[in-house]
Amino acid sequence: MKQPLALLTALFTLAFVLSPLVTDPFSGFRADQLPVPQVDPPVQPAGYAFAIWGLIYGWLVVSAGFGLWARANDPAWDRMRAPLLLSLAVGTPWLWIANQSPVWATVTIFIMAGAAILAALRSPGRDRWLAHAPVTVYAGWLTAASFVSLGSTAAGHGVLTGALGWAWLGLAGATLTGLAVIVALRRRLEYALTLAWALIGIIVANGGDPLSVSLGAALAIALVAGVGALLPRASSG
Repeated sequence: MKQPLALLTALFTLAFVLSPLVTDPFSGFRADQLPVPQVDPPVQPAGYAFAIWGLIYGWLVVSAGFGLWARANDPAWDRMRAPLLLSLAVGTPWLWIANQSPVWATVTIFIMAGAAILAALRSPGRDRWLAHAPVTVYAGWLTAASFVSLGSTAAGHGVLTGALGWAWLGLAGATLTGLAVIVALRRRLEYALTLAWALIGIIVANGGDPLSVSLGAALAIALVAGVGALLPRASSG
């Protein structure tokens, strides 16, 4: 008999993946959504970087299907499924929320990211490419995306500093959070590569204007790569 968590994970994964089909497209907060319009904020990666969602959606579907078929009664998978379900449940209406309210979009994407990171930390040691890797890539992208949302929303409400200042704060927040997760993860390659993908997207989006943001993103990539390389690798199994 299939355990409820395995079945729920499969159903919520499908709902999450199919939600863009019934929601208006979202490519950043519109100018009329914020008191101080944010047009191409420096904290936001270049548009091509968001293509990673194709990989995330597909891999999560494969993972959920395999989990339902072959790991439905596995307690190790269930430890991962519980927080993953929370992230998927909040994530399913996220595009609609983002089109309505940048503030609530920011709150909910941090919930998504936190739950996804917990799922990655709880992912089973075996089935790396069918459990750990898809959830960790998902968590890595959400780590960056949550601080992009925070930077855009805070700058758009004139909180403390402008778009450039929030680009730096967003970079710092994503990098420090990412480093903490990398230290905690037993297998960290997928998470580090995904975070680096987002940071490279910020460099591409900004180029030399402003150069400081691109240099900050490059420094963040170096830190992520350096810490990931220096830490001992997880044992197999």
